[in-house]
Amino acid sequence: MGNSALRHINRGAACVAAAIAGLALAACSGGDSEQVEGQKTGEVAPNIVQPGAPGQPTRTLSAEDLANLPKERYIEADVTFMQGMIHHHAQALRMTALVPRRTDSAEVRLLARRIDASQVTEIEQMRHWLTTRGEPAPILHRAHGHAHGIGQGRMPGMLSDTQLRKLEGARGAAFDRLFLRYMIQHHHGALVMVERLYADNGGTESEADAFARSVDADQMIEIERMQGMLDERTR
Repeated sequence: MGNSALRHINRGAACVAAAIAGLALAACSGGDSEQVEGQKTGEVAPNIVQPGAPGQPTRTLSAEDLANLPKERYIEADVTFMQGMIHHHAQALRMTALVPRRTDSAEVRLLARRIDASQVTEIEQMRHWLTTRGEPAPILHRAHGHAHGIGQGRMPGMLSDTQLRKLEGARGAAFDRLFLRYMIQHHHGALVMVERLYADNGGTESEADAFARSVDADQMIEIERMQGMLDERTR
């Protein structure tokens, strides 16, 4: 998470530029390629690969596919995803805030600090995405342990009030196991939100797509790391 989203966005822009450059070079190059409709004899048809949504295969686009691609724009699904994910991240910050006074594990403290830093950064990125498009953005209130504003509600994987009280009441090794178990649950919920975004035909805008892919990849890495830590503590 964190700054990786911005790197993915810049990388995505570079890929688009490279694709455009590839089309230009293809138009100027010669060869014995088969002539297709709308293409002069000797031209080489461009070979553009479109990445699929997370978990989906890529596909090669023909010249006709490229001509029929919709213009890049965001839709309501993108807005809903960003607004909901801000609230989702806000609860993760509430969970990490419990760590310092409840654990004796330096490893768990370090994990919590990393999650906290990345979630704060991503909330800023999501708020920027929304406000630059004139869309309302939830406001994070760290002191209250949640975000205020539009999109508020229980997202996939978020802890119930009962689970939060149980986490708040735990100490030591019991807290560590509960924190890891609940944060894994929380991260899996974020993956479901990414799946729903693409299922609702969102993520076609490059920035929204890059951010969602970054969340998906980083949450999966952190789930694997936390699962390993939890397994060590439950043997």
